[in-house]
Amino acid sequence: MDAVLERSEEELELKVSALDDDGRPSRKQAEEAVRTLIKWAGDNPSREGLLDTPKRVVKAYQEFFQGYEEDPIEVLSRTFEEVEGYDDMVVLRDIRIDSHCEHHMVPIIGKAHIAYMPEGRVVGISKLARVIDIFARRLQTQETMTAQIADAIETALKPRGIAIVIDAGHQCMTTRGVKKPGVNTITRQFRGCFKDYEMERRFWDLIREG
Repeated sequence: MDAVLERSEEELELKVSALDDDGRPSRKQAEEAVRTLIKWAGDNPSREGLLDTPKRVVKAYQEFFQGYEEDPIEVLSRTFEEVEGYDDMVVLRDIRIDSHCEHHMVPIIGKAHIAYMPEGRVVGISKLARVIDIFARRLQTQETMTAQIADAIETALKPRGIAIVIDAGHQCMTTRGVKKPGVNTITRQFRGCFKDYEMERRFWDLIREG
């Protein structure tokens, strides 16, 4: 019995030591998991065309899910108060979104439109696009992502209002399951002054222009 316990403890130590400092599996373990999936799919991970696939997949995952490495509040922390009396909405439209469904880990591809009404200070417009990327580059549902983006901007900037619309196609619906290509999902968040009908209408007019 003691021998069994000792062996179990040794196996646990090996498993723990194989993890990175942040508790993640090692790159080697991740690559081995990809080989297992290739085998499960019915192919041979040792054939020429698939030899380097595990490395490529792990590298791609680092890019797909790099949003876990960034703090959206920190990104929005540098603001500017010199706006020369500007008191209207700031709008960014047609921001490309590449995300992955947390249910099937397949792509969600679409675009976001975002606006906020400053309360005495503004943030660099590239920071807004970056915050959208941070949340998109995590395993997500579109509904959650929309709310998370609104929450981050509201927390960091404390604006008078926020408007966010995300329009995206989900490959978990278009390439598998019900297989309905051309179907998009639209999610939205209107907060603060954008709950006013006139403000909401102005926002829609602006993102539809052009």
